[in-house]
Amino acid sequence: MECSEDDVYAIGGGSSEYFLNNVPEQLHATDKVALLIGNLSYQNHPQLKAPMVDVYDLTNLLRQLNFQVVSLLDLTESEMRNAVDEFLLLLHKGVYGLLYYAGHGYENYGNSFMVPVDAPNPYRSANCLCVQSILKLMQEKETGLNVFLLDMCRKRNIHDDSAPNIVLRVTANIVFGYATCQDAEAFELSSSGFTNGVFVKFLKKRLLDDEKITVLLDRVAEDMGQFDATKGKQALEIRSSLSERRALTDPILPGDSVDLAHARSLQWAKVHELPESMCLNFDCGAQIKLGFAAEFSNVLVMYTHIVKKPEDMSFCQAHVTDFSQDLDVDPKEMNRETPEETGIYLLSSNLPQHCLYTRVSSLQKLREELVFTVCLQGSFTAMEDESVHWTKSINIGKPLIARLDLNRAVRRNSCLQTCLLAHSPSHSPLGGRVESFDGQSRCEPAYDSVGGLSSSPGGLSIPIETTDDINELQTVFINSLQLQQQ
Repeated sequence: MECSEDDVYAIGGGSSEYFLNNVPEQLHATDKVALLIGNLSYQNHPQLKAPMVDVYDLTNLLRQLNFQVVSLLDLTESEMRNAVDEFLLLLHKGVYGLLYYAGHGYENYGNSFMVPVDAPNPYRSANCLCVQSILKLMQEKETGLNVFLLDMCRKRNIHDDSAPNIVLRVTANIVFGYATCQDAEAFELSSSGFTNGVFVKFLKKRLLDDEKITVLLDRVAEDMGQFDATKGKQALEIRSSLSERRALTDPILPGDSVDLAHARSLQWAKVHELPESMCLNFDCGAQIKLGFAAEFSNVLVMYTHIVKKPEDMSFCQAHVTDFSQDLDVDPKEMNRETPEETGIYLLSSNLPQHCLYTRVSSLQKLREELVFTVCLQGSFTAMEDESVHWTKSINIGKPLIARLDLNRAVRRNSCLQTCLLAHSPSHSPLGGRVESFDGQSRCEPAYDSVGGLSSSPGGLSIPIETTDDINELQTVFINSLQLQQQ
């Protein structure tokens, strides 16, 4: 049956006002917050590689979408629970909350479990965090959108017969993007350099698209389906109750609780506060600059640069030493002349040249202020190359995530109550994200490096934060920092 012009006129009420008045309003978030966790250095289970690059790349992309992002590597069970607590504090009505996890994991009876780096072998579900329990707590905040991107295996734990009784509210704002199907593994790819896991390899190409989040993930699934290396082994699975066209690109319009939201944002901003760079003068007449950058919210990069030295000094170099035993500082990777030598591959193209670099990780373990020594080593022509040392003790307080004291005991009102479940032991080999195709995989045959990967560190994105008052900073570094601060 065809409609006549009169019929159309009647439906419209005699004018175009009907159509104008019924255009859907632009959906928006009252805020956007994201918690990204990448576990790779497991104490009792196979090591992983890709979570570090995955978290780094997603951090930079989500920041471009105006998400407040905290990115963390290698968290223990208590540190993960406390990080989730801090994440929940930022959620309120209308907020878009996104949780990304890369690491070992498993799924039982529809519930997904993230495995901390200190999980025993075999681990129990009581040693892990239940994603659905976190979702339940997010729902209580009346969030506008809940997105979970789980880059982990979903194999069944045959030794864990418990079925958690988690009652979720019926809402139309939940999206799960599983890197693999139920009872299947997730893979990361072997390469000569750092590279992504399969999921993020394709996700990062689509994440900035102005599309409904489920449409975006559908396209990622299609892209993954064409990837020969994992075809028939890994396929993206999407579960959603989303009834509106909500997208990660939606604008932010603060709601009624502006003051509360601002206060919470200031609390979250603490984890991005870097120490100010400083100029240090030594008795010999040498002057150095000490600067800082953040590779992740719990990984600090320090660099020392010689500003001036006495004319009669034939050699002059400054390095840092004497760190707290709690921190993960490998002397073999400290005070190297290039970022690549220090292991700072992700920031290598954005750091100043002609410096010594030190990478300090596990900042969440700091219980006291960070105190260390800057040691200046020099030799004078008249002293026949005999080396002389000068030292200065430096206190930079609690940088980055250390300010939130994630090492504290887990709060009684945290996700502990809904995550901890006294179960039978689970068998860890059934529940891990599978390692790279390099012969070390527990479940799959070895493969050579697969194509289509961008493993060049220089092609990666801008750092999270960095100080910028060294005169020899590269122009691209300064421009990147300015973008970050907007």
